[in-house]
Amino acid sequence: MKAVVMAGGEGTRLRPMTSSMPKPLLPVANRPIMEHVLRLLKRHGLNETVVTVQFLASLVKNYFGDGEELGMELTYANEEKPLGTAGSVKNAEEALKDDTFLVISGDALTDFDLTDLINFHKEKGALVTVCLTRVPNPLEFGITIVDEEGKVERFLEKPTWGQVFSDTVNTGIYVMEPEVFDYVEADVSVDWSGDVFPQLMKEGKPIYGYIAEGYWEDVGTHESYVKAQADVLEGKVDVELDGFEISPGVWVAEGAEVHPDAVLRGPLYIGDYAKVEADVEIREHTVVGSNVVVKAGAFLHKAVLHDNVYIGQHSNLRGCVIGKNTDIMRAARIEDGAVIGDECLVGEESIVQGNVRVYPFKTIEAGAFVNTSVIWESRGQAHLFGARGVSGILNVEITPELAVRLAGAYATTLKKGSTVTTARDHSRGARALKRAVISALQTSAIDVRDLENVPLPVARQQTARGSAGGIMIRTTPGVPDSVDIMFFDGRGADLSQGSQRKLDRVFARQEYRRAFPGEIGDLHFPASVFDSYTGSLLRNVDTTGIAESGLKVVVDASNGSAGLVLPSLLGKLGVDSLTINPGLDESRPTETADARRSGMVRLGEIVASARAAFGVRFDPVGERLSLVDEKGRIIEDDRALLVMLDLVAAERRSGRVALPVTTTRIAEQVAAYHGTQVDWTTTSPDDLTRVGREESTIFGGDGRGGFIVPEFSSVFDGTAAFVRLIGLVARTQLTLSQIDARIPRAHVLKRDLATPWAVKGLVMRRVVEAAGDRFVDTTDGVRVVETDGRWVMVLPDRAEAVTHLWAEGPDDASAQALLDEWSSVVDSAGR
Repeated sequence: MKAVVMAGGEGTRLRPMTSSMPKPLLPVANRPIMEHVLRLLKRHGLNETVVTVQFLASLVKNYFGDGEELGMELTYANEEKPLGTAGSVKNAEEALKDDTFLVISGDALTDFDLTDLINFHKEKGALVTVCLTRVPNPLEFGITIVDEEGKVERFLEKPTWGQVFSDTVNTGIYVMEPEVFDYVEADVSVDWSGDVFPQLMKEGKPIYGYIAEGYWEDVGTHESYVKAQADVLEGKVDVELDGFEISPGVWVAEGAEVHPDAVLRGPLYIGDYAKVEADVEIREHTVVGSNVVVKAGAFLHKAVLHDNVYIGQHSNLRGCVIGKNTDIMRAARIEDGAVIGDECLVGEESIVQGNVRVYPFKTIEAGAFVNTSVIWESRGQAHLFGARGVSGILNVEITPELAVRLAGAYATTLKKGSTVTTARDHSRGARALKRAVISALQTSAIDVRDLENVPLPVARQQTARGSAGGIMIRTTPGVPDSVDIMFFDGRGADLSQGSQRKLDRVFARQEYRRAFPGEIGDLHFPASVFDSYTGSLLRNVDTTGIAESGLKVVVDASNGSAGLVLPSLLGKLGVDSLTINPGLDESRPTETADARRSGMVRLGEIVASARAAFGVRFDPVGERLSLVDEKGRIIEDDRALLVMLDLVAAERRSGRVALPVTTTRIAEQVAAYHGTQVDWTTTSPDDLTRVGREESTIFGGDGRGGFIVPEFSSVFDGTAAFVRLIGLVARTQLTLSQIDARIPRAHVLKRDLATPWAVKGLVMRRVVEAAGDRFVDTTDGVRVVETDGRWVMVLPDRAEAVTHLWAEGPDDASAQALLDEWSSVVDSAGR
């Protein structure tokens, strides 16, 4: 005996879940509804099954194939147009015409005894047996009345309450004899209950109703979909669950990783290869799909997560459904009844209100408050580049596929046969992504010089030696699960704004150049990279006086790639040095702010006990530098900029200094005292680099540990800054604490405010209007200067839905008051 599974419906009431997925493939307890149906058929010996398909038919076929994995034989009957419940079965007549067959819906969850249903049909000698069940609310179903013998007396499709005369409804499960096909016209839309059954009853044909005992849920609405998940977890329906019940009601599938500090309150289900981190709380009726990542501090209650979903730290999800491949970022909140479609991005700290529908491929901005459904609007990322290149969570936002497309787009902006230098930090993620990048470059007719694991400044210097550009992949500073893909121009600097926009356009159009077989690029691994770097550095930076000074310094390599350069460099400098944390630690490619602070405290203790002149700590890629004075006291990064500025300006006595406009105006006092001049730049690193290349520039820095040594390079270089600092201290005969003490204290405060993209322009207009007659500087964003010299700067972030504010005053209280005043201006405009 064969069965027919009807899997052609669009499931319009379940949108947006069914916008890109046929209803039978919607997962219930991490298995498609239709798979539960097929397994039920198999349990009752119905191994040969015809599946009727129409909407997104290929997805159903691709998922189930010929049924071999289920131990069944599946064939398909495809409808070119909707044929109705009877017409679709008629479309499969050729496979069913020889024997009794069973019809069942592919999108209803049930555990009915089909064997007993079939036996009832045969005992009654019925032409059609309708499987019935009792429900509390029959409005959405066809009501059926049967007599004492079980013979059907009356049908009524989807009644109003005034028409309800029974709670016995048609489940859409039928047992039929092939003769029924005589009553169904081919290739037209025909329904069983509305067209065929009334005709059969009119002619007195034997139609019986079998009232089934057991579970049945027509998964036709979002409410019934969520209810079906809960019923499976509660054990109200007899279906198979993959995995192991590790405690009562807590099911965990194969390969899933659940941190011991996660709180699990069942019944719930965690799919295969999902990862649940510490301090996560998952409560009852939650289903976590395959390969889902739930980050620390997240809270899930009655939430249904489809496969490959990412849940950021401290997110809060209640009673919602999240479609596959969707990313919910840090501290986002999704309320009860909300549905987020496939492949969406919900930004940090955003709120999606209850019962809101977000259709597939949409972006919810960081900090947004969404209380209406998002159907047509789609705001893709305005541009790829952020402050650190192209950045995102590894294997969530930054995948190998994205890396290939980015590298292909970058190659397309260059001439065929050009050379690109590639490099990475010491993390596994960067290594894997770099391999994808190299393949894309070579197949786009680009030769590749691969430096492997080197400090970022070395990658920039080597790029400038004959390459058309470079790509460096590193772990995002302070964010261990994120990566930055950094693109360089032919001078080793970050791409200019214009070059970034050009790359953006090529990437958006997906017009990638492909090489013919004879044009595939070569791959080279240059030798003596570190010797070349240190030799050039020592030739260009003034090291006089270092060997004679007897200075002792402590150098912390932070277990990063900076440690690869230091041994030969320190030996050639002739300085007495103690190096700590020199070895590479693949498990720690970056540091959190707290870990870095602890490292600085430890460095200070070692400097003080060793009676060293000072201590330096590199970031893991050797780009930035932090300082500790001879007393072991940490010199904060913004103060370190002023200390370095004072040393350089005092020695040079002329020239220009490149600083971003967010820097304290005390820098102007320091520079002017020594006869130098400040060139204020935007906050963009490429703008600092541009000024750093100019002949008269003697120094540059960003106040966050980034220093430019123009005589060697126009980009941030921690090692070059270290060599220059040793020379300056050796020649000046002053300690860092003495230099720091003679510089006035600065009082600059910073604040970030969430600002939807749609109102960023309005915010800036309101800021200019609020400035009135005060002096306004528009070098970058808007800087408003008060008559007493206090200033505030408002800058919209180029890559995130955020506005940055800085304020400086004669003391912290004054700066705080100014910051509060202008924050209210930004807030009121952004509402």
